[in-house]
Amino acid sequence: MRIEFLGISNGNSRRGADIIHMGRIACLLVGFALLDSSRILAQSVSTDQVPEVSRKYQLLREDEDWTFLRNPELKQDRWDQIKYIPFHRNAASSYLTIAGEAREVWEQIGNDNWGQEPYTNGYLNERYMLSFDFHYGEHISSFVELKSGLNSFRDGGPRPIDEKKLDFQAGFLEVGTAGSTNWVKLRTGRQEMEYGSGRLIDVREGPNVRLSFDGFKIKSNLNAWKIDGFAMRPDLDNPGFFDNAPNHAVGFWGVYSTRALTKSISMDAYYLGLDRKRATFERGTARELRHTIGSRIYRAQSAEKAGWDFDDEALWQFGTFGSANIKAWTVASDTGYSLPNMRLKPRFSAKADISSGDNPQTNSLGTFNPLFPMGNYFGVLATTGPGPLNFVDIHPRVQTQLPRSVTVSTDWLFQWRENVLDGVYSVPGTLIRAAGNSRARYVGDRPGTEVRWQADRHIWFQADYGVFYPGGFLKQTQPSRNLNYWALWAGYKF
Repeated sequence: MRIEFLGISNGNSRRGADIIHMGRIACLLVGFALLDSSRILAQSVSTDQVPEVSRKYQLLREDEDWTFLRNPELKQDRWDQIKYIPFHRNAASSYLTIAGEAREVWEQIGNDNWGQEPYTNGYLNERYMLSFDFHYGEHISSFVELKSGLNSFRDGGPRPIDEKKLDFQAGFLEVGTAGSTNWVKLRTGRQEMEYGSGRLIDVREGPNVRLSFDGFKIKSNLNAWKIDGFAMRPDLDNPGFFDNAPNHAVGFWGVYSTRALTKSISMDAYYLGLDRKRATFERGTARELRHTIGSRIYRAQSAEKAGWDFDDEALWQFGTFGSANIKAWTVASDTGYSLPNMRLKPRFSAKADISSGDNPQTNSLGTFNPLFPMGNYFGVLATTGPGPLNFVDIHPRVQTQLPRSVTVSTDWLFQWRENVLDGVYSVPGTLIRAAGNSRARYVGDRPGTEVRWQADRHIWFQADYGVFYPGGFLKQTQPSRNLNYWALWAGYKF
């Protein structure tokens, strides 16, 4: 199918690339032009009391609140001029916020899938995103975010998670009631979703192209509860210009709630439904109708005093797979101890997780489905290696903070199959190694290191390295070469 946008065809890639770069330059010029215009529009407020504010960039950019910049005395950063652009002098709740990022990543993978691709594949990923958050008073807002993900030099060409020349990452309208304690909002259009720890619903931040959904969501805050209900279809990421479309072969709906139990402990409870017209597991391909009921309880890491933190989650899945039933489950935990008052501020932690696998000799599919999990589920080896299906893992980790905002994380992943009659799957859930005749349980282990430098609040650099050493299962099913991975990252956010 031939797709054209502004006279650009899929066959004219060079001209398309020129348009992309021209668009980036135009966006930058718009941003800098707004630096001066917003100075004129900025509204002065009393500076007798300076409120406590957050300048942290959120994973979902629409979650950021820059209204404190109504006070011009609080503007400290060059980009503050475009974080709060009022539409009217006397309407503080009508404004525009502009945000964006650029990210460059060089990834190199040797012996992908333990030697099924017995060579080293090195490639460059580029990500560019620009968002506009419009607020038309207290009851109506809209959010638009553009994305461009480019891939160069990859043998075999880019994967869907690598390249999306230009499209809308988000574009939605939100209407609702006002209030700080009890409110309800309806959001409709293209949007990102991220819930809990990201084990089941995440924006897929690690890979080059983030995930988005089309549909509607009802958000509410009812006293201590935050409750979301939604009905969505995931977007199909096509590589061209504005050619993404909802995947009509997949339906996704659910209710997700969260509340604080104590000052430091919170819980989530949820129901999630998934309908895939064509799903493939070790036992075959059929229609999958899966329901998930689960709960999570967690305590965040303290930045001020020594103590324990934890993140525990358990869920049950049921439904149908063709003529078979579905009976699957998972239990996941992440327990750590932090010493923020010590030199290097170390945190020692360990994950212990298990998810069910399948016995194809029964009439019940037992393979757990992680739905739409985070792209870097196990950290290093973000886009390669095994995923959280049919697995048991122990995952110790040590994280330290060096001077000049440098963090170093070292971990070691040990992984087994939960059911020896089921295979090994990738993070998205694709079967990458069938069980065959092997009854070995041990898949292998992977030591890894991540070093990150937050140069300032905008610029960051990161380096990852990991090697996955095959265990008995991979050696019996072959090939079983050491899978090695390293990556260099650089990013800028505003």
